[in-house]
Amino acid sequence: MQSQNRFFDDLVKMVNGAAGTLAGVGREAEASARERAKEWIGGLDFVSRDEFEAVKAMAAAARDEADALRARLDALEGKAPAAAAASPKRPRKAKD
Repeated sequence: MQSQNRFFDDLVKMVNGAAGTLAGVGREAEASARERAKEWIGGLDFVSRDEFEAVKAMAAAARDEADALRARLDALEGKAPAAAAASPKRPRKAKD
């Protein structure tokens, strides 16, 4: 009876050891896969969210500035044609 218990005890110890080893191998494989994925993704020129938000804010500021400059230009052009219309125009010579 005692020998059967020892056999099962040894078997349980062996299975537990194998399970621990397999769990360790699985953790190492997962860590290695994560590291490879980080390296691969890092090489694809992705940007971080912070960088994206900074460039987005810069683009919005540039768009606002361009709209302001366009409005200023339209206002200046609106004044220029009125002044040009008030000055007398010279007739063009007819070409043969």
